[in-house]
Amino acid sequence: MARTDHEPDIGIDRALAQAEALAGVYQDYDADAALDRVRALADAGTGLGPATPVASRYATVHEQAAHDLDLASSLIVDTPQAQRSISLLVESDPIEPEGALVFAALLHLSGYRDPSQFWFEFAAGAGNRTAAFCLTLLHQQRSEHRTAAHWRTQIPAPAPTAPQPALDASPLPPLLPDRVRRDLITRCWQGRRPCLPPRLEAVIHGLSTEPFDEDFGEIPRPDHTLTRLPQYTGS
Repeated sequence: MARTDHEPDIGIDRALAQAEALAGVYQDYDADAALDRVRALADAGTGLGPATPVASRYATVHEQAAHDLDLASSLIVDTPQAQRSISLLVESDPIEPEGALVFAALLHLSGYRDPSQFWFEFAAGAGNRTAAFCLTLLHQQRSEHRTAAHWRTQIPAPAPTAPQPALDASPLPPLLPDRVRRDLITRCWQGRRPCLPPRLEAVIHGLSTEPFDEDFGEIPRPDHTLTRLPQYTGS
């Protein structure tokens, strides 16, 4: 599956599902199989070749789940639909679930681990399969196996959909600059924690927050700053 800048706006959840990142309902967490699925998507979606070094196996399930969540978050912000989803998130009422998914991935990559869980849960509660998958990984990473099992049951099988004609051939601007997105996924392949450049992290950490929540702490609120992220890198 070659990625272009002229793909129809099929939605992040469908885009990941079509690339077999979420092939079927997870009845049990198979770390190797999960990583193979996300690796296949990374290879197809970013142009990284098979010779790229990758840490493909971890000593424990929770370490593997942490790696898979990092990679899944990197892939979410790398999808062609990410910019449009963020725009809908800050402009729409009610909140757009796919935008909440992208925002959660940005927060995760910025080190906002508890607030990212809030936004993953929001998207999953609206029926987003990818968000439920990320929550499964998040709780597996913490060795919270019962909660991880709950979110596994919330990953519905993808509804059959008719092929969508490519009505809109206009280029979709990426959410992040190419070099940032490539660095995120390269770090994952090399077994390092992906992180946003300091200037981008500063922008996200500068977002307004909701009043302190006893479960998630201060929860950042999305605003139009997120639609202008590339300008903060100097690219």
